[in-house]
Amino acid sequence: MASADHRQTEEIAGLASRVRSGDRRALSRAISWIEDQTPRGRALLALLYMPASSAHRVGITGPPGSGKSTLVSELTGSLRRKGAVVGILAVDPTSPFTGGAILGDRIRMQAHHDDPGVFIRSMASRGSLGGLASTTYEASEAMEAAGCDRILIETVGVGQSEMEVIEAADTTVLVLVPESGDAVQVMKAGLMEAGDIFVINKSDREGGERLQKEIMLMLELARERHHEGPPAAHLDAGTTWERRICQTVATQGDGVEDLTAAIEAHRDYLRHDPAVWAARQQRRVSRRLRALLRDRLLHALWDAGEIDEWVRASEQKVRIGAASPYALVDELVACLLRRDDGHARLGTGKGG
Repeated sequence: MASADHRQTEEIAGLASRVRSGDRRALSRAISWIEDQTPRGRALLALLYMPASSAHRVGITGPPGSGKSTLVSELTGSLRRKGAVVGILAVDPTSPFTGGAILGDRIRMQAHHDDPGVFIRSMASRGSLGGLASTTYEASEAMEAAGCDRILIETVGVGQSEMEVIEAADTTVLVLVPESGDAVQVMKAGLMEAGDIFVINKSDREGGERLQKEIMLMLELARERHHEGPPAAHLDAGTTWERRICQTVATQGDGVEDLTAAIEAHRDYLRHDPAVWAARQQRRVSRRLRALLRDRLLHALWDAGEIDEWVRASEQKVRIGAASPYALVDELVACLLRRDDGHARLGTGKGG
């Protein structure tokens, strides 16, 4: 048993070393381990973790059909011409049969397939409702360890629930098209508050100028609200970044260089003040710890097997009207949180 554990430890350390050397096959394997959310994947992440993150993460979000994948491909080419090493995480809907990504962005980005400075990975959303896969950020950490200094995260494009991209990205790019519809509906989706840069793709179509005016009006209203009350959660107090609007025709490459310049300008803005950048990173660490703890506890409870028994017993009680599901869940949580007098409290190492 000890020998098997030793071999696995060596395997994990070896994979981590190959990832750090930029081995593309090793990075692909590492992300597969991370997606599976197994103990070896978590051990690998611990070895790959970089306390001082230097990669710039760009979230590309927007409704389906807005041309996000084409835009990401063109943006990748622009970044490569500037010497950046680019990682692309394209989050796709999940296949109901295999559990994998069903759109396969590698097919849609063949122009970069043989470029050693580009790594493309499609990830399945696996039921996650926030536009990202549950392990998107962890996969981006593996890409950073492999040497990617620009990481583009393309979301599923589910609209109202895509706010999760703010947590993973340093810069959020919202892609719209002239046919996106009434700007009030965009506002309802909450994405107007999330975007650092707005892109009107397919801007050569009718309605492009009208959409730009509507976005400008929305930004002005948001600016007034910001001055009247506390800033939105994703903004830093005292921020002076003026959100930008770029017009592109991604299929022709038009406007992509302007978009690249806007993204780089936002990166420079974020890192200009070390205190602001450190505060932003600290908030991210706090959110990540909470999210990781929530997911880890949930998986641990299910893996223990006892939760399945509790669910089966509780289903019967609910079915016959002996209890409500809300009361039963409250009882379970109270039971899990109950401590004996001699139990050590978290973070103290002393009896509680």
